[in-house]
Amino acid sequence: MSSSHPIVKVEELSHTFPDATKALEGVSLEIHRGEFIGIIGQNGSGKTTLVKHFNGLLKPTKGRVLVDSIDTREKTIADLSTKIGYVFQNPDHQISQGSTEGELAFGPRNIGLSAVEIEARVEEALRSVGIEHLAKRHPLLTSKGERQLIAIASVLTMKPEVIIVDEPTTGQDKRQSRQTMNLLGNLNRAGHTIIVITHDMSLVAEHTRRVLVFHKGRVILDDSPGKVFREVDILRETGLRPPQITRLAQTLQACGFPQDILSVKEMYNEFRHIMTGS
Repeated sequence: MSSSHPIVKVEELSHTFPDATKALEGVSLEIHRGEFIGIIGQNGSGKTTLVKHFNGLLKPTKGRVLVDSIDTREKTIADLSTKIGYVFQNPDHQISQGSTEGELAFGPRNIGLSAVEIEARVEEALRSVGIEHLAKRHPLLTSKGERQLIAIASVLTMKPEVIIVDEPTTGQDKRQSRQTMNLLGNLNRAGHTIIVITHDMSLVAEHTRRVLVFHKGRVILDDSPGKVFREVDILRETGLRPPQITRLAQTLQACGFPQDILSVKEMYNEFRHIMTGS
């Protein structure tokens, strides 16, 4: 359940890069505590540019971003790290230490926590993510899926309210992808607000409860997955397609199938209902 008070509030946000590329134009939205949000759109549509404003990696050209009512223009990345955790698309880009436990301790040490508190946080994060066996291993000598988990665990040691994961399942096999998404689901149920940036429409359908669709620096759809995937014509303009099972249901609309089916289980249940009338 999400609360009424937004943890992130974006007000008329625009961002232009030094080369004059306009990445965001007048974006306004609110993100509430406890949400599980998917952000989708083609490359260059503004997805990653948006979330980099949440933790201070980017500052607005126009407009503002408030994190827990704090204007991000007035805070550093370190200041915001206890509110917003960001896991890069390639976890190798944020791994810098020679062991997993050292990687997890890096952030808390930089904000001046005591050795006792750091040790407790590292142990808790290792346990929460299920990578205690990797504590002494060099992160770069683990698998891509394990490095993704290490990156998430390193974010957890900062105890952020919001966890952003950019392309959480890229380069992972099905088992690793399921493990990562189950972990994010568990973190969401434990109270974290989760935001994933992804090109995987099935992932969005199965795990998220709200979807933001970006196109040319603007949010053009903002709704539940089912309602977003019903907007076939709008999605087509952005180069996006609903999940395969949703497209199948949409082609069978004349037979009575709803247009917003999101899973094989839903499809099966609707098939039984149509065939038996119960």
